[in-house]
Amino acid sequence: MDEAGTSRVTTLDFARRKEAGEPIVMVTAYDALFASLVDAAGVDAILVGDSVATVLAGEETTLSATVDQMIYHGRIVQRGAKRALVVVDMPFLSYQVSPAEAVRNAGRILKETGAGAVKLEGGAAVAPAVEALVTAGIPVMGHVGFTPQAVHQVGHKGPQGQGEGAYQKLIRDVKALQNAGAFAIVLAMVPAVIAQRVTAATSIPTIGIGSGRRCDGQVLILHDLLGLNEAADARYLKRYADMAAEVREAVSSYADEVRKGVYPGPEHVLKV
Repeated sequence: MDEAGTSRVTTLDFARRKEAGEPIVMVTAYDALFASLVDAAGVDAILVGDSVATVLAGEETTLSATVDQMIYHGRIVQRGAKRALVVVDMPFLSYQVSPAEAVRNAGRILKETGAGAVKLEGGAAVAPAVEALVTAGIPVMGHVGFTPQAVHQVGHKGPQGQGEGAYQKLIRDVKALQNAGAFAIVLAMVPAVIAQRVTAATSIPTIGIGSGRRCDGQVLILHDLLGLNEAADARYLKRYADMAAEVREAVSSYADEVRKGVYPGPEHVLKV
């Protein structure tokens, strides 16, 4: 990656980072303003997650996210990101039906957003779709471990891949994605010792969330790490700010000044 921080990050930079042992930093964003802020802060990649359904739209799960919704948010994030690689989630049922449909939907996402890659959930079962996408020239980030789109099947949001049998399945899934051409894989809520083994066993970067520090990189939801989403309480989450409290205080001060006739003051009034 460019030392001056001006060149657009690419999927090839991910491979170089893993080889050099340099951690990869990824956060989610859903709009141009936040994308420009995290881009300027120096993140390597911005994930336009289907978590937009839960974080911004207030849904219980990510299942309601649509291709059109992901294209809208992907396009405006791409406008704000000048350097970071923008990766857009493929929503539920946009890639599971057939590899051909996966290519059509992912092609729309890249064409209409300008993003650099898509992400999809699942292991060996989605490897044919991944291979079809890569063959079509579409970079793919995988996602194994806890897969939110399968929440009703998994039944819980706890750690995944516990025990030797679960590890063997996880490593088979990771190898299938790697062999299909994925350039990186998110490991979600995988026990740290297992995530470390998986990271050592694969030639492509692993991006952890709730999977310990031995992954090749980390990803967090921006609204969670900023303390905007006070309902977020995952053990792996570290809040780097308390912006929900700051927002309440700022808006409360504004409302108080309006009601007291303090705002707008003379300095805020246009002169004739």
